[in-house]
Amino acid sequence: MRTSQRSGRRLTAFAVSVAAVAVVVSPAGTGEALAAARDCFDRSKQPYTSVVDAHLHFRPFGGRAIPFEEVTGYLNKTGVHYANMFGIGQVLPADSDCTYYLDCPGTPVRPRMRNDFANAESLREFRPADPNLALSMTFMDLHHPETVPDGIALLDREYPGMFRWAGEVNVVKQALFPNLAEPATSEDIPRWAPFMKVYEDRGIPVTFHSDLGNDAEPTEYLHLMEEILDRYPHNKIVWAHMGLSKELAHMDPDQHIAILSRLLDEHPNLTVDLSWRVLEDLYFSKPGNREKYAAFLDRYPKRAIPGTDFVAARNKDYAVYEQELEVTSRINTALGDTAFRDIALGQNYFKLLGLKDRAPRICGNGLRPNGVVLPGPLPASAPVDDED
Repeated sequence: MRTSQRSGRRLTAFAVSVAAVAVVVSPAGTGEALAAARDCFDRSKQPYTSVVDAHLHFRPFGGRAIPFEEVTGYLNKTGVHYANMFGIGQVLPADSDCTYYLDCPGTPVRPRMRNDFANAESLREFRPADPNLALSMTFMDLHHPETVPDGIALLDREYPGMFRWAGEVNVVKQALFPNLAEPATSEDIPRWAPFMKVYEDRGIPVTFHSDLGNDAEPTEYLHLMEEILDRYPHNKIVWAHMGLSKELAHMDPDQHIAILSRLLDEHPNLTVDLSWRVLEDLYFSKPGNREKYAAFLDRYPKRAIPGTDFVAARNKDYAVYEQELEVTSRINTALGDTAFRDIALGQNYFKLLGLKDRAPRICGNGLRPNGVVLPGPLPASAPVDDED
């Protein structure tokens, strides 16, 4: 895959050079010709990897993080120009030697503010122009929501106007149960009203991780997302991973798509998040499934955003990020032009954030890349990041 992707980027460079030559001879003038070249995306020549990473954790659960400038370098090298700067809200204790919670069952994880402060300090110090980074609040304790307004006020005082997103924050995440995590309940959700009103007033999207269910009971926790959507209809709500997880590896895709379709129809401010390689590995890659999910996204082209769910722990490197971006972008190859532009090229993300940026139109022959062969299972030696 990497060879084909790099070939795609070489073709992109060639197309840009051709466009530059066209500027010289264009009777329309330099400005118009440059705008035409910049605003046109040819899917038969350019990469299918997303230019937005709306679900990227710059901080790990515990241990050392990859330095900020190194992570932004990964984005520059892969052609990602926009990203959400998530921390990790529910973190391991500061004195723990663990990096990943699954390696330390019994070690408690608790919501803390330290990653939000670390991210804010990095962004304040370096302020890159490219990528465009949206700083996100991830500290919220949904089981003890009375603590959240004071936390928002503290971040406002220390970093006024810098936080433009909220989450990823956990409603229910079964993988954390061995680490004594407290899931939110139906009794908690009405008590979120004070901080949800702040996010509504500011137009801040909120990314919720809320497991749909598990293999024994595929819709065990669906009622929680339904209650959130019913109670907070004016908030911009993003459902991380489309509700899927490793605990729900075998759900009927038709049932899953029907649930998503119903919720999108009933709740116009809901957006689904396509992050985490589990979606590709357990669902999209199965025979017949890619076409089903692509058809679903083509029906709702304006209701999804892409992401890797990469967690920037120091035991990872560029090769892992590059692989995660490619894997989570494979669904893009099956999308129609409208959904590809809105999702992979970022138009939905721009709208959620209220950015004036505009995704390029699809041009050329309007076809998806011909002859794209997606790789099969990775060899044992290949870098794999299935954290969440």
